[in-house]
Amino acid sequence: MKPMTKNMWREIGASRGRFIAIILIIMMGCLTFVGVKAAGPGLNESLTTTVQDLHLADVQLMSTTGFTPKDVQTAEKVAGAHAEAVKFMPATGGQNALAVAVYGYDAKHSVNQLDLVSGHLPHAADQVVLDQKAQTDHGYKLGQTFTFGQAAKLKRHRFKIVGFANSPQYIDNGLRGATNVGDGTVRFFAYVPAAQIDLPTATLLNIRFAKLQAANTYAGTYEHARDRQLTKLKQAFKPRAIARTKALIAAADKQMAPQQAKLDTAQQQLDAAVAQVAQASGGTQSTTPALTAQQQQLDTAKAQLTAAKKQAAKAAETHYTWQTRADLPGFSAYGESSKRIAAIANVFPVFFFLIAALITFTTITRMVEEARGQIGTFKALGYGKWAIAKNYLGYALLAAVIGGIFGSVFGNMTLPRFIIALYHQCIPLSATVRMQWGSAALAVGFSLLATVGAAAFVVRRELAEGPAALMLPKAPKSAKRILLEKITPLWLRLNFNQKVSYRNLFRYKSRMVMSIVGIAGGCALILCGFGIRDSIIASGTRQYGGIVRYQAVVQLKDQAQTASVQAALKHTAQYQSSTAVAAETAKLRLGENSVAAVNVFTPQSADFDRYVHLSQPDGTSLKLPNSGAVISEKTAKLLGAQTGDRVRVSLTGGKQTRIKIATITQNYIGDYLYLSPQAYRAAWGQKALRNALLVRLKHQSDQQRNALAHRLLKTGAVLGTSYIADQKQSIDSMSSTLDPVVVIFIVMSGLLSFVVMYNLTNINVSERIRELSTVKVLGFYDREVTMYVMRENVVLTIAGIVVGYGIGNALTWYILQQATTAQVMFPLTIHWPGYVAAACLMALFTAIVMFVTHKRLQHVDMVSALKANE
Repeated sequence: MKPMTKNMWREIGASRGRFIAIILIIMMGCLTFVGVKAAGPGLNESLTTTVQDLHLADVQLMSTTGFTPKDVQTAEKVAGAHAEAVKFMPATGGQNALAVAVYGYDAKHSVNQLDLVSGHLPHAADQVVLDQKAQTDHGYKLGQTFTFGQAAKLKRHRFKIVGFANSPQYIDNGLRGATNVGDGTVRFFAYVPAAQIDLPTATLLNIRFAKLQAANTYAGTYEHARDRQLTKLKQAFKPRAIARTKALIAAADKQMAPQQAKLDTAQQQLDAAVAQVAQASGGTQSTTPALTAQQQQLDTAKAQLTAAKKQAAKAAETHYTWQTRADLPGFSAYGESSKRIAAIANVFPVFFFLIAALITFTTITRMVEEARGQIGTFKALGYGKWAIAKNYLGYALLAAVIGGIFGSVFGNMTLPRFIIALYHQCIPLSATVRMQWGSAALAVGFSLLATVGAAAFVVRRELAEGPAALMLPKAPKSAKRILLEKITPLWLRLNFNQKVSYRNLFRYKSRMVMSIVGIAGGCALILCGFGIRDSIIASGTRQYGGIVRYQAVVQLKDQAQTASVQAALKHTAQYQSSTAVAAETAKLRLGENSVAAVNVFTPQSADFDRYVHLSQPDGTSLKLPNSGAVISEKTAKLLGAQTGDRVRVSLTGGKQTRIKIATITQNYIGDYLYLSPQAYRAAWGQKALRNALLVRLKHQSDQQRNALAHRLLKTGAVLGTSYIADQKQSIDSMSSTLDPVVVIFIVMSGLLSFVVMYNLTNINVSERIRELSTVKVLGFYDREVTMYVMRENVVLTIAGIVVGYGIGNALTWYILQQATTAQVMFPLTIHWPGYVAAACLMALFTAIVMFVTHKRLQHVDMVSALKANE
């Protein structure tokens, strides 16, 4: 082994603490950077693998007239399509008559396979497999009997539970969709043998394209390819809809043909009888009372048959409803959640890594500067610049490679899997995490720049000096009066040790700046972790506590029945009050920007503020103007709209107009447009028709909400009831998905902060070991020597915490802007526990470093330190 190589290994052995600290800082930076960057893609790829394994349909088609084998053939005319017709219907069942999505099970089907959790799939006529949610949330067990409501179109209504399963059609365990039976909310799904569903034809057509299965289900390439296939399907089914309608009309006409023939025969006989009467009377009598009565009866029968034909023709009209994976319950929300994590990953780990790289750069720089005497000795011995430089470049390279590779690989393989494993609100996912080579290469590249780059920069600067100058210690910096000395009353109150500490702080300004930056960075990252969690929770709290003040929305069939529904509500113990509104859905457009599914509310009474509180972003309360609209803040941002702009509003029914934006209101979840009755009439030229009730209720349990929804449906005047509690639960679920990420942020930030503080203190002590030895020789106690250094750390920690608070707020705000979606925006909110936790952690780390430093200074070899330069 060459002498310089031996020297490098000796250097590593002599400064094991520093070498390990550099590796740890780099490793944590790379681990967080690569690991969190891999979390978003890992979530998407894991779900993609899961739905591919279970053969989730790419497109699902529903028809008003059902599906036949010809429909399956029509779908499979599109290249690469595999179609399966399935019987499906909503029904009520179980002890509380809950809404259940019932599917017909066919062992031959391969699309939308069930992921069996326990038991077995149904193979007998009286067997049913239930959603695992029925087991976990509603207490059903294997072997129990499950009874469907009598209104369900089933050949039998009692089934034995033989299994529990998950379905790729329901990714989010908290969402099962809406329906028009029961309380309007599907609680779980059930699979019974297809032969037991008493429907003439299948009601769903599941279509899967083999060529699409290789793509990430959330990738743009998949969506574009799917849309092309969907266009081909729609073209194929356009003539099929016409043919299906004609076939059904022809079948209905054929069924009613005998009745039509009877009526035609009866008319002919009646006409003959009338002719006979006229002939017998010589033309003086055209009919008789009996014949007139018969004609009237015949006309009535003809009218009834004509009405039946029209009704049959209307029922035979075939209309299709298309939906993709994005329309399945919870599917888009999962994608939004992974995008949110990816957005956070574009900011947080980058900042984290920059702090780590900056500290590493400083550490390597100080290490080389400390070796001035050694470099001078090597030069005096005749070693060339490159031979000397390799000694330190190899040291830096080794630390960077070890830390970078281990951190990148470990982060890529652990953090995403940990986050996936904690996605409890989703069905179990097949964890699929690919190595993010691009992120890993970037992390290792920055690590090399922070270590090897720093070493190269400093070595080049030191090698520019001659051997004699290098072997002499650098002249200490001259002391200067500091600002604190000019405040005479305060300066005179300080003791000697305190004065020395404060002078040293400003004497080594670069050390002071780096310490503050390191501590502030760690504090900011910890505060940011708490801030992300608090802000996500705050979006739901502010929306459903300060803005939305009602607890339920009741959809009415007819505005004339408002009074009867309100009467039914008053019999509910939790009922407080209600108000009628005209609720519609619209698409808004301004220039090239558009927002779909905007909720349009027009109140019908003056007490609307009791149910929806409108306020400007600065908190000033708003009232609905007589002209123009009030638009929600997020909707305005998506449109790029400002007060005074005129937006095109297209209601679902087809009516369009342009409406001026009068003002913008605070809103955090969803898109809203509010109009006063006068503004609505001015825009549409007619009065807004009430079709919904906003209801204020006291706290209700799930059972009480279900009971109220059932009672309202039984009135026959209600289409359905939706509860704000369900929407709040969705926001809580969204918050819980980010909890593991936030925990990782806080833990990693804390570790980084500790290593940074320890490393900077270690460098400080190493650089000043002769100074500290001199202080010990002069008779200072060990505690006084420790405080000689740590008093500076305490001041720097306090300054770092204060600066960190500011940086943490700015970083959190920026991350929230990146994480905002089309439906949700997050207010910057950091509660006091976050500030306290960040400060306490910094104080704890300072105390630990103080203890370790104290133990080290107790065993300093003063003689060796003082004669080191000799």
